[in-house]
Amino acid sequence: MLSGVTGALVVLLLLALIVLVVILIRQSRKTAQQAPAAPQPADPFADAYQIAGDPRALKPGDMVEYLGQRFFVRGTLRLREGGYRWSEHFLDDAEGTKRWISVEEDPDLQVVMWTELQDSGLLPTEKVITLEGVEYRRVEHGTAQFQSQGTTGLGNAGRVEYVDYEAPGGKFLAFERFEGGRWEAGVGDLVPQGALTIYPSS
Repeated sequence: MLSGVTGALVVLLLLALIVLVVILIRQSRKTAQQAPAAPQPADPFADAYQIAGDPRALKPGDMVEYLGQRFFVRGTLRLREGGYRWSEHFLDDAEGTKRWISVEEDPDLQVVMWTELQDSGLLPTEKVITLEGVEYRRVEHGTAQFQSQGTTGLGNAGRVEYVDYEAPGGKFLAFERFEGGRWEAGVGDLVPQGALTIYPSS
């Protein structure tokens, strides 16, 4: 009788030990799955834009803040010329002035805030254009393909001819002519790193 009880106890102990081992294995697997991923190496000289959001990820519906003003991104153009790509983001403006932000990497990240020159009468026919005492020099002329997102006033896709001018101090003058349209001009200022705050819509 005693040996039968002892045998039963041994069996029970073995079963309890097996259950304990199974629980420990499952717990260790769960802990390993929940363990935080090791931090990825980061570029210590990365753009300060990362602090306030990535302008390369801008899209319609996002909100941006610049120099104390907030704007919603109403539409976006994704432009491509050969292997080179950049984007333009059209902003709402209570004053009714057409404004947009361009974002490009060539190779460094460059963000420019643009304001339309309405009825300026300027044409990109000269190598140097002087506007309000600033001398802009032509640096680029080309034709790009674009795809449109949100509200841009353009079709889903098309072509645009552009002429770019630059002046010292991070100042820009640009002309764009979309298919079947006239030249549109805008002046731009380089956005200092960290000066643009982005509030994603999602």
